[in-house]
Amino acid sequence: MSDTVPAQGTPASRPSISIVDHIVVDDAGRALTEPLREDIRLLGGILGDVVREHSGTEVFDLVESARVAAFRVRRNEIDRTELADMFVDLDVSTAVPVIRAFSHFALLANLAEDIHRERRRAIHVRAGDPPQDSSLAATYAKLSDAGLVDEEVGRTLADAAVVPVITAHPTETRRRTVFETQNRITELMRFRGRTELTPDEDAEVTEAIRRQILTLWQTALIRLERLTIQDEIRSGLRYYEASFFDVVPAINTSVRAALRSTYPAAGLADEPMIRMGSWIGGDRDGNPFVNGEVVTLATTLAAQTAVGHHLSELETLAQELSMSARLIDTDETLLELAGVAADEPSADEPFRLALRHIRSRLIATARDMFDDDFLTAGDLFLIDGKPSYADAGELLTDLDVIDAALRANKDDSIADDRLSSLREAVRTFGFHLSGLDMRQNSDTHEEVVAELLAWAGVCPDYASLDEAARVAILSDELRARRPLTRPDAALSELATKELGIVRAAARAVATFGPEAVPNYIISMCTSVSDMLEALILLKEAGLYDPNDDDPRCSVRVVPLFETIEDLQQGAETLLAVLEVPFYRAMVESQNGMQEIMLGYSDSNKDGGYMAANWALYRAELDLVEAASRSGIRLRLFHGRGGTVGRGGGPSYDAILAQPPGAVQGSLRITEQGEIIAAKYAEPVTARRNLETLLAATIESSLLDVEGLGDESDSAYEIMDDIAAKARAAYSRLVHETPGFVEYFTTSTPLSEIGALNIGSRPASRKQTEKISDLRAIPWVLSWTQSRVMLPGWYGTGSAFEEWVGDDPERLETLRRYYEKWPFFRTVMSNMAQVLAKSDMGLAHRYAQLVPDEELRDKVFGMIADEHERTIAMCAQITGTDDLLHDNAALKRSVYNRFPYLEPLNLLQVELLRRFRAGEDTPIVRRGIQLTMNGLATALRNSG
Repeated sequence: MSDTVPAQGTPASRPSISIVDHIVVDDAGRALTEPLREDIRLLGGILGDVVREHSGTEVFDLVESARVAAFRVRRNEIDRTELADMFVDLDVSTAVPVIRAFSHFALLANLAEDIHRERRRAIHVRAGDPPQDSSLAATYAKLSDAGLVDEEVGRTLADAAVVPVITAHPTETRRRTVFETQNRITELMRFRGRTELTPDEDAEVTEAIRRQILTLWQTALIRLERLTIQDEIRSGLRYYEASFFDVVPAINTSVRAALRSTYPAAGLADEPMIRMGSWIGGDRDGNPFVNGEVVTLATTLAAQTAVGHHLSELETLAQELSMSARLIDTDETLLELAGVAADEPSADEPFRLALRHIRSRLIATARDMFDDDFLTAGDLFLIDGKPSYADAGELLTDLDVIDAALRANKDDSIADDRLSSLREAVRTFGFHLSGLDMRQNSDTHEEVVAELLAWAGVCPDYASLDEAARVAILSDELRARRPLTRPDAALSELATKELGIVRAAARAVATFGPEAVPNYIISMCTSVSDMLEALILLKEAGLYDPNDDDPRCSVRVVPLFETIEDLQQGAETLLAVLEVPFYRAMVESQNGMQEIMLGYSDSNKDGGYMAANWALYRAELDLVEAASRSGIRLRLFHGRGGTVGRGGGPSYDAILAQPPGAVQGSLRITEQGEIIAAKYAEPVTARRNLETLLAATIESSLLDVEGLGDESDSAYEIMDDIAAKARAAYSRLVHETPGFVEYFTTSTPLSEIGALNIGSRPASRKQTEKISDLRAIPWVLSWTQSRVMLPGWYGTGSAFEEWVGDDPERLETLRRYYEKWPFFRTVMSNMAQVLAKSDMGLAHRYAQLVPDEELRDKVFGMIADEHERTIAMCAQITGTDDLLHDNAALKRSVYNRFPYLEPLNLLQVELLRRFRAGEDTPIVRRGIQLTMNGLATALRNSG
């Protein structure tokens, strides 16, 4: 590309690196993507027609001219300035539909790419190719090749659990209406691709697609009002009807059957391997809108979603199981469940009667849990005085009677259909649907606990105590059943709110079961007292009971280690808290398991990409060793975001890249923002992504995947050195360069992100301008929009260059790690993917928004130099200039679609320039917001 990039400390003076020069697409690759290009041409052509018809020829011609020019920029046929000049002084009323056109194209191209991946997988399956990595079929083959014995499999997977946790990090920029319209287009495109259509039928389907695209064009892409936490709760629940109810029970059933068939003596239990979790409505770290009422709403709506699903399935089953006692042998247990004798006329359809009995009891249960408004008139009609279910286990027992009766009648195929799915759904979702985690910052806990201790006369100045004194006072309180406060205590607004939240959680546990609120996460946890303070709050709500030195707590206390220093000290904190006798006893009562959460976002913002990734790996090694020494089981909870800068990247590779012993059959992992929709919006992609999580967990638990052997100790020492160098390089820019915060805030759309209405939380935890107080999402989103992608690579090139020097043996060492060590290969691959999405030519245009020319040239010069250095070192280590040699799907996307991002980036810069010059009008604001939405859609991640 012909934009220029300044050397450090100088104006623009040298050609930029063209990322396309580092992406190799050959003729074979083009041939494989011809069906994809056909789909894109179809969808793009329809969109173009709609734009011309409804926004006029002027807008359409400008869109077409910009599109052609963008591809000419990619081919280095014209200077980017020629394209940018199209938008200088463009009337905003014209710019907005142009932005919308490119945004809609990005959305439709995403859809076409997803369908193409399905098409390619189907071709592989039909050809009889070996199953692809990340599928359960491939995992089963690897387990078979490893020659594992039943006992080992049974021991490792005894408590297997894979828990995707839908979080309250709202980077999903699409409205639900857009989401649903896109799904309808997807189904039509699938039908068109899989069905032999006559010309008339093809025209009919194409017209149906056109209607949906027309609807999409006339639907607002962005919200007029900011999402509320209540909106976020409901948004998260939509994925259950969309995919989870279909897919999760099916996977749980199939994986259990497959493992039992291969390892019959393993003793694998009926417990589902995949369960669901949520933070939405329970995560109040920095979100002032979460309170007790919100916790009640979140847990109640979740339970209503689960119970409503079970009721609906029972009604459908009653319609389907119409077997007559005149034609089948009737099971006595079934008749007992139905409440009739065999000789009664009403016993002719025993399955329907039994299912009516079950449904009646579940309706009574729902009436106990919820208002009558939840039930339909038909439900209320069925209430006949039957007792409600005490828990989901009782419902499952009744369903097991139906199952046994069907199988006794040799109706196994019927039992294995809807009834099997419902039984698995009850096991998986119970009456609670998903576990709602609570989360709060340790500083808040300290403030509230200090107030409670002072109110109770226990300690007037808790904040002034050292760690040992704090632990002593907290331990005394946690061994005594006496609460610190009364319900009518006059406390501060903060303390009242925090106690209201844990009391709401206690009510949810009492109503929906302990699975409703299973974990309490402590953000920025640095000490034993931080963990005990959370227990004080749980005790006040009755969730923790000292129980005469045999403590019981239905909620796990989960420390979250976020900064690099906290990660480095995590094992020490774990060992120290387990030395507290009552805490150790509590862990033993929770199946001897301690969960630890690892923060990917703040560690990256703190120390940069390489330092954070290595700190996480080292922390896991240390925690695994500490847990082994203490004789407890460890479960790690990975707080990954959507982007590589926040721990994102392919889940399969990320799990296999964990150190030995870190998975042990069980893990929890956050699913955030636009990644949730990308993975779980509909059943086909949801199944593939959930299978991926489960396959990687099983492989990482049962197979030796690290690959370092005797070289591990020396590799760890080398990575310690490289990570330290990377952190130093990162810190020189982010923490030590005067004016860096000013550069960041003015060269990116950071200040405008708050107006995007994509979530309920403020952009910063505190009202400061410190990078440390800024939330990770706007930090990453800002760099992503400006195409710098800094959190996903900065500092790594300098570290590699400095460590390797002129020593070819050192370079060979890194090449060897890349070949044999999944951790190192994954770090390099993820970084290459980020570099492929970056564009220093576009980033330089954002830099022109910085008023201070000297600051602009200095900081951007540092960024551009490091970018070039990182690409060069990446090529030396991987042995190829092709950044995406190991990711064909992303290569296709970057090469074919990224020219369409050019107009969005250039229009965003132009509108930011006008806005900051004083043109603060609603339409300019909307234009900026639309460019953010379009870029987030096109890049397939925002924060």
